[in-house]
Amino acid sequence: MTQSDLDVARKMADAAREVILPHFRNPSTKADNKLNGGFDPVTVADRAGELAMRAVLASLRPEDGVLGEEFDNTEGVSGRTWVLDPIDGTRGFISGTPTWGVLIALSNETGPILGLIDQPYTSERFEGTAKHAKMFGPHGTRQLSTRSTRCIEDAIVFTTFPEVGTLDERAAFERVSTQAKLTRYGMDCYAYALVASGTVDLVIEAGLNPYDIQAPIAVVEAAGGIVTNWQGGPAHNGGQAIAAANADIHAAALELLNAS
Repeated sequence: MTQSDLDVARKMADAAREVILPHFRNPSTKADNKLNGGFDPVTVADRAGELAMRAVLASLRPEDGVLGEEFDNTEGVSGRTWVLDPIDGTRGFISGTPTWGVLIALSNETGPILGLIDQPYTSERFEGTAKHAKMFGPHGTRQLSTRSTRCIEDAIVFTTFPEVGTLDERAAFERVSTQAKLTRYGMDCYAYALVASGTVDLVIEAGLNPYDIQAPIAVVEAAGGIVTNWQGGPAHNGGQAIAAANADIHAAALELLNAS
């Protein structure tokens, strides 16, 4: 029997968990730096996780393309592409914080149609498709559903880096942050999972790659949220992104981001 795309994504997440977890909070795990003049860490766990997921795809979806962070893209013949980030939040991973995650998306020419955010250490998994929005974890299984917050003054806002991006992008973010009830930093993909699970209202980021945002888009939108760029357009190609719990809080945040 042919396995569903969601089953394939789950097999990839399971395979990534198996090879990544032995390296987490392991003193022998070292990070290489991919940047000159900056710090963009990569570990053996990043590479092993992506290879494990690619092996699943080679067996079960050889006709599909693959876009991953750590290895060259693979062209497919189906018009569909699996978008993989084996460890989104490697800085958190090497610091021992459980805020990193495995990101898996399946996309066509319009963007992601399936997304999975997996946190192996906490055994939490967040899944989203057009007809499916669920999380699985230590407290069981439940439906994903975003919050109904309408006003920025009541909102909880997340971003990964305090500097956000450029000076102009930081200033735009601070126009939202200064009006919000609470701002938190450093959560990487886990913040998007919190939007989908109904505990956070907004995630606002810049400088993203497609593999950073495509799985979160699918999960957040399946739960009832909205993900766009800062102008309200598609965000699946990376760059700026805002994930909002609902249309009202999305519109309020966009107005502040684009205020002169």
